[in-house]
Amino acid sequence: MKNKTVAILESRMRDHIASLVRNYGGTPFSAPALAEIPDVDPAHIQALIRDWNSAPPDIFIFQTGVGTRALFAATDLLGLTDLLLRLLDSAQVVVRGPKPAAVLHSRKARIDRAASDPFTTHEVLAEMHGTPLRGKRVVVQRYGETNRELQAELENEGADITEIVTYRWVLPEDTTLLLRLIDALGRDEIDLVAFTSASQVSNLFTVAQCDGKDASLKQSLGRTLVASIGPVCSAALRKLAIRVDIEAKPPKLGPLIEAINAALSDRSPFGKS
Repeated sequence: MKNKTVAILESRMRDHIASLVRNYGGTPFSAPALAEIPDVDPAHIQALIRDWNSAPPDIFIFQTGVGTRALFAATDLLGLTDLLLRLLDSAQVVVRGPKPAAVLHSRKARIDRAASDPFTTHEVLAEMHGTPLRGKRVVVQRYGETNRELQAELENEGADITEIVTYRWVLPEDTTLLLRLIDALGRDEIDLVAFTSASQVSNLFTVAQCDGKDASLKQSLGRTLVASIGPVCSAALRKLAIRVDIEAKPPKLGPLIEAINAALSDRSPFGKS
């Protein structure tokens, strides 16, 4: 992807993706399409923990630092942190990356399994490979939206899943960078747009529609390479009649970046030479 400009709509891992693009010689254009806001219902958390006290979960999976921190903030408020820590101590604790691990360590909670770099769902599932899940109660700390890949794999193995909702993704309050991206696409200054969630697709078009540019955005994307992290994201794009040129297989960050590099290095009819 040398000398190519790659638009990144990712929020949480934008710096990591931008670094990968630079490593391949490309130029990242960062326009985060999602913002994280707290979405904790203390009454729901209280009901969950009381239920868990009667029927303790077998496995806890923590996916993000901000979500794990929000859960403990809620239990602190409710006076249920000690009970939560006892439940964690009696279960298997899995973390997706260093951020949730840091929060758990700060609470002196034991961690049994930790996903390896680049800390995607693939690594979480690899870390859990061989763990009997049929009939097990698995608690998943949700990040922004349901991790459908993780949920499907756990359900296929017979797990009984409960999600903890601690924050959700919304449109960023400041949409300036998204508007700049839409304009840059209109001027054909972007070689490829990388979508890493279906929510990014929806939010980009919401911003375009509010500015009266949804039709022109669709035309611009028709002239630009479009990359998708996986089937759910691709479905959201195709629903809007956006051609998907690249889909990561398996649906994770490493293969996506490799596929993007290969596509931009190839003088194909879609790319810009």
